[in-house]
Amino acid sequence: MYSDITGVILAGGKSTRMGTNKSFLKIGNQTIIERIVELMKSIFSEVIIITNSPDEYKFLNLPLFEDIYKWKGPLAGIHSALVHSKAEKIFVLSCDVPLMRKEMIEYIVEYNSNKPIIFCEAAGYHQPLVGVYSKKILSEIEHFISNNELSDRSFHKFLDSVDHEIIYPQNLPFYKDEIFFNVNKVEDYNELLRLVKSLKIV
Repeated sequence: MYSDITGVILAGGKSTRMGTNKSFLKIGNQTIIERIVELMKSIFSEVIIITNSPDEYKFLNLPLFEDIYKWKGPLAGIHSALVHSKAEKIFVLSCDVPLMRKEMIEYIVEYNSNKPIIFCEAAGYHQPLVGVYSKKILSEIEHFISNNELSDRSFHKFLDSVDHEIIYPQNLPFYKDEIFFNVNKVEDYNELLRLVKSLKIV
């Protein structure tokens, strides 16, 4: 278990494409958020949730923090997590990625790099919402947020502007594209349930 890095769950999205809060969709007998909390608590001694609707998550009995810069996208969630983390580094996991595995998280956390941001290119995309971030970039995030109208696209623009390390995990023995399967729309949730059944995950 890691005590020198904070586990951060990003649960602050509006879920507009889903039409309901995706965190509370069920996989078997658990909601997505319960599944992710269980996973993160098995890895990190400090786990916090970043959300702009904290009342919905009080039942999880974890520290809850809102975005300091409201409705500015995932970068604002990462910023808030860095501000509130007791540790110098955080590991971020978004509720959009419910099939993430312990082995993958541990591999990213232990990856030998001195860069302030570390994430994978996997399943055909950069995956910055599963990665390590250092407090060293706090001032750069604040400067970027203060001077830009933020969207999902601008998050990637920010990443391009700062020093970062990209991991290519495809040859790892436990790797599957499905680990990074992203749930945003109703169709994604239906596909998620199909994957869970076919992979015998639950």
